[in-house]
Parts: sequence; structure tokens; C-alpha cells
Amino acid sequence: MKILKYVLLLLLILVIGVSIYIAVQPNSFEVTRTKTINAPQSVVYNNVIDFKNWEAWNSWKEENPEIVMTFSEQTKGVGGSYSWEDEDGVGTMKTIATNPKSSITQEMQFEDMPKSDVNWEFKPNDDGTTDVTWTISGKDLPFGFKMFSAFMGGMEAQIGPHYERGLTLLDSVVQAEMKVYSINVQGVTQHSGGYYLYNTTSCKFSDFEQNMKTMLPEVGAYATTHNITMAGSPFILYHKWDEENDAVIFSCCVPTNSKVVTDDADILTGKLESFKTVKTVLKGNYSNLNEAWETTMTYIADNNLEMVEGGAMLETYITDPMGEPNPAKWITEIYVEVE
Repeated sequence: MKILKYVLLLLLILVIGVSIYIAVQPNSFEVTRTKTINAPQSVVYNNVIDFKNWEAWNSWKEENPEIVMTFSEQTKGVGGSYSWEDEDGVGTMKTIATNPKSSITQEMQFEDMPKSDVNWEFKPNDDGTTDVTWTISGKDLPFGFKMFSAFMGGMEAQIGPHYERGLTLLDSVVQAEMKVYSINVQGVTQHSGGYYLYNTTSCKFSDFEQNMKTMLPEVGAYATTHNITMAGSPFILYHKWDEENDAVIFSCCVPTNSKVVTDDADILTGKLESFKTVKTVLKGNYSNLNEAWETTMTYIADNNLEMVEGGAMLETYITDPMGEPNPAKWITEIYVEVE
């Protein structure tokens, strides 16, 4: 009997000790992780703000494919939500506040445990990347929650590695999405032509991009400062493309409604007559333009079309990258004059 009493006493001491240990655990918790993601601020924000995208970079889902994620009718913005279910129970997540591009505030609840606050911050960097901080926190934790957390190794151990992996997956997903592109040759059509302002230069192919980025804004700025209405999207007019001699001659152009007499020797007025053309549309990063041009030339050859010697060759930029930072959404039209 004495042995039994000692065992019971030891068990009582153990229970009391464990209870005291759990009771003195913090009444709040916070887990946070930050990662620099190689994508513009708004691109990352637009992915995170819509719960439909979360499955692609959810580390819990990656670890346990059996998790069932259910999306509500609204998944994007304030009021958007989703739920998940696994062997441990059911959880919900809801967006309750946003500061467009900069931050997202959410509320998470798992089973009958206390609600937790989830916060996202998106800080843009000068090099085009974004520092993303993902934080979860809770307070006024009941004894049962603290007991669960203590026996599971603490919230830091449970959540921290998942947040780290989730941010890594988010980085890879966003970068892959930005690389998506399509090339569509729309066939033979008619280009309307028209007047345009332009400046011209010749350079090596290695200097083309830098010259274009400098010259095109100059033409646009001239039109703006002189209250000239632009009649469409800016474009490049190629006059010579000589890969053998590493030389390209081109004009940076802004279409206008009528002929404009300029007062700047470097900004001139030109006119394109309406012409028959093969039109190709690239949706995606400008890095795919070479392939788009090659596809256009292949179409011309395969369909026994003849390019007009000295004819128009245009590259029209429908999308302004300053207004749409996601390269996957950029639209560029190619026109090659044919007989």
C-alpha cells in the first residue's frame, strides 16, 4: 500500500508540476518571418490577396496533400475567405482589412481555439524586389490552448518552418507566373497608318534597349509638354536590322491625330500610309520579342507572303509597364508590311 501511495503522490506532484508549467507559459504569442521576393510589390500583393492562389504555395498542403481546402464565393479582398480540413479538424481564414499593395490583415481560427491575427506587409525595394513579412499572433490564451502549444513544442516550432517554406514557395510561384507568355499570329490585316512624332538613332544591338528606354520617353514628354494628344500606343519603327554588321536603325514614335510642326530638331513628324500587314500579338515579357519576330517571319514564309522591301516594321507597346508591373500581362503588337 505504501508503494501505491508513493506512486499516487508522485503522479499528483507530476500533474501539479505540469499544470504550473503550463500556467506560467506566456498568455500571448507571435511568429513572424520575412523574405525578399523577386517580384514587384503589387504583383506579390495581388497573389496573396486572393485565397484561390494560396493552395499553390501552402506548405501545410505540400506536406499533407490530404488537406481539403474549400473556397468561399468571395476569395479576394476584404470579406474573402476560405476553410480547410485535415485529420486534426477544421480551420478558417478571413481577410478583414487591407491597405492596397502595402498590407493585409486577416483573422484565423482553428476548431474552438482562440482566433489569431494574421498580418502581411509588402515593402518595395529599389531593385524591383519586395520584402514580404508574414506574422501570426494571439493573446489572452486560455489554459487549454497553452497546454496544446506546450506539448506541441510551442507556436514558433509549429508555425515558423511552415511560414519560411510558404514564403519560399510564394517566391517561386510568383516568378513562374511572371514568365508566362503567348505568341499569336493573327494573320494578314490592314494597318491604318497615320501621323506620328519620332526621334531616330542607329546603334549596336547591345545598345538598343538602353537607347529605346531613353528615347521613347523623350518623345512622349514632348507630346505631353506641348499638349499634343496621343492617338494610340507608342511604337518602334525599324528602318534597318542588320545582324551581320551588328547594326540597327530605328525610330521611337508616338502616334498623333494630325500633322504636328515641332520646334525641336530632335523631335520630328512622320506619316505612315495605310498598309497591308501580318500582325502578331505577344502577351508577356519583352524578353520574348525575338521569338515573336521569328514566329512572324516563319508565318510569312510558310504562307508564301512577300515582305515589302523597305516596308514598315513596327513594334507597338499596348501596355505601359509603369501601370502594369506584371510582365505576364504586357501586350505588344508586331506589324510587318507585306505585298
